[in-house]
Amino acid sequence: MKRLSRSRRIAGAAAVVGALLATAGCGGGGSDEEGSGAGFNAAVKGVAAKSAKKGGTLKFINKQEFDSLDPQRQYYGFAWDFSRFYARQLISYAPKPGNAANELVPDLATSTGKITNGGKTYTYTLRDGITWEDGSPITSKDVKYGIERIWAKDVVSGGPGYLRQVLDPKGEYKGPYKDKSKDKLGLKGIQTPDDKTIVFNLAKPNGDFEQMLAMPTGSPVKADKDTGAKYTNRPFSSGPYKVQSYSPGKSLSLVRNTSWKKASDPIRPALPDKISVTFNSNLEAIDRLLIKGDYDVFLSATGMTPSGRNDALKQHKGNVDNITTSFVRYVDFTTKVKPFDNIHCRKAVVYGTDYKSLQTTRGGPQAGGDIATNMLPKSVKGADNYDPYGVLKRGGKADVAKAKDELKQCGKPGGFSTSIVARNDQPAEVEAAEALQASLKKVGINLNVEPIQGSTSASITGSPSVMKKRGYGLSMTGWGPDFPTGQGFSQPLIDGRFIEQTGNYNVSETNNAEINKYFDDALKETDPNKAGTIYQKMNHKVSDLAVQMPFIYEKNITWRSSRLTNAFSSAAYNGRYDYSQLGVVK
Repeated sequence: MKRLSRSRRIAGAAAVVGALLATAGCGGGGSDEEGSGAGFNAAVKGVAAKSAKKGGTLKFINKQEFDSLDPQRQYYGFAWDFSRFYARQLISYAPKPGNAANELVPDLATSTGKITNGGKTYTYTLRDGITWEDGSPITSKDVKYGIERIWAKDVVSGGPGYLRQVLDPKGEYKGPYKDKSKDKLGLKGIQTPDDKTIVFNLAKPNGDFEQMLAMPTGSPVKADKDTGAKYTNRPFSSGPYKVQSYSPGKSLSLVRNTSWKKASDPIRPALPDKISVTFNSNLEAIDRLLIKGDYDVFLSATGMTPSGRNDALKQHKGNVDNITTSFVRYVDFTTKVKPFDNIHCRKAVVYGTDYKSLQTTRGGPQAGGDIATNMLPKSVKGADNYDPYGVLKRGGKADVAKAKDELKQCGKPGGFSTSIVARNDQPAEVEAAEALQASLKKVGINLNVEPIQGSTSASITGSPSVMKKRGYGLSMTGWGPDFPTGQGFSQPLIDGRFIEQTGNYNVSETNNAEINKYFDDALKETDPNKAGTIYQKMNHKVSDLAVQMPFIYEKNITWRSSRLTNAFSSAAYNGRYDYSQLGVVK
């Protein structure tokens, strides 16, 4: 029997998934045809299996360990979603399906911020009845102390630094562990005139400030329970659940925090009695265990394997959601590596790419997502259908003639050779890189695929000097918003003032004055629609410079167990279910 090439096997698998999705229907009644769940895409269309029943154990399974349980150190998206079980913030996201989840609502605070001083001062009053797991009240000083911990980068490392940038842009504060002030609450940008009031003074206006407060970095920490770098092993709960046991890489168990009061929490229903997480390094085994019914949710929500999703769609359609995430899969150009310092060489790649083949490696249009024409995901204000290279007009296929013309304009009429980095612990990245390799070969660009370990990517793609030294001209990657605005998605990737020598995400090293100014102008706006208009212009400029090549707006095939209640896709959590709302049928 003739053995199929990898690309043909991928194409065949994508076609099978597409056919299964086409026949999946939209039912929500759990018929035999739909399987035993609430119905195909029930959690995309609304709330699947809505219920207020309490009790039972909500069972997560995951391949990937948490980067941290410490709210100030978390940067994995699924960890942010999960932390809502035990960590609260002044402001959070609305527990609503779809894009409605992007609404900011009060959590520990009685209302969203009172904004004064030309957009530079935000004042909050804390709710009555908010307590720690030991029953003591959560105070404004606890909120301040928790936020101050992110300044202690030598101890509390890993989390986002947005609050540092807006509250102390000069880096004058050294963190609470080195704080010499009497009460150890010396950050000047935050004031606590009494236990119920907290005031933030920004160096300059930033319309996304409350988005930053809604991140886990905005969580309170009780100073006498802070164990520094070890806090990740046993964070002290301000939410409805507390850590019962944690064995890194093996399991995590949360139980009810009996000091939590529902009357003080407008967001979390706290339905399960217990929440467990089991870690398993085998993705295909995870799919089998989910389908078997041993677990309810795949925690990181990055989608099922090809074999898992085929089985799920054939036999259990009612348990499947085809979720549109807020992730964009794209290729970064290293513009400091020749020949990509020349825009025409970059455009040659854009025109020479067969987008359809890359889409196929991600599962095809139904399972993998729509072809992307620019870098803003649809959940972010300012997103549009800007397509300066006519990708959709040409059906996602390569335009060989234009690619060769661009090669002539960049002085490489015979083509050139370069390398692309792809993470080998994300097989779809390597497969997409190989599809790109085959596509570009047809226009004379020879692409060498360099697989790297995902754990080493921060020291490779995150290091401009390493990328230059090794001559890596391209990087296969993906990105989702830290929060759902142009700043939350694009600024780390494209603002020239965010280029770092380690941990760098602006791989293209773009430092364009016009783009940088767009960010400055948008951040002055408190009206998200006006800011969105500015981010749209910024995104168009990025596209015109051809420094990034987006190719898919990602979708995932996600399993939802028959026991699961109140499941819905939340744009605020990149399309994942809002975990804080989930319940189970006993």
